[in-house]
Amino acid sequence: MKVLLATLLMAVSTQGSPALAQPPAPLMGQWAVDVSRLPMPPEARPQSVTITFRDAGQGKLTTQVDIVDASGEKSHTVGTNQLDGTPTAVTNSLEADTAAMRMPAPDVLIMALGKGGGPASTRIYTVANDGKSLIETSAYIGDNGLPAMRTHYFTRVR
Repeated sequence: MKVLLATLLMAVSTQGSPALAQPPAPLMGQWAVDVSRLPMPPEARPQSVTITFRDAGQGKLTTQVDIVDASGEKSHTVGTNQLDGTPTAVTNSLEADTAAMRMPAPDVLIMALGKGGGPASTRIYTVANDGKSLIETSAYIGDNGLPAMRTHYFTRVR
């Protein structure tokens, strides 16, 4: 009985302890792409691209992408996924209608995108050690049918 009481007291005393609280993952927050470094002609580049990652609780991540294209037209995509690789529907995206995600480390996100029942691309997001920049590596099949990769560079907005 004394052991049970001691265990319960220890559990209650450490539950709210800030020293044991997990810090937010470095990926969480809002990021803006450096449009000047996009691998496309300047006149075709979007005016802005921001991506926001939020912890949705219960092992889920909410991802929001806001784009202002070269002509000023805006698009807004949002989705909440389990971080166990389960495919989930994506709405309002030109690039994907399904996404599956895993977060193998607090500063790394792997996102597999699908469109029309097939693969669209795989994205790997990696936060730099300083927590101020993010690199997105995108692997996809190019128009010529061959594998291709591109890199996008982001800075933390908040």
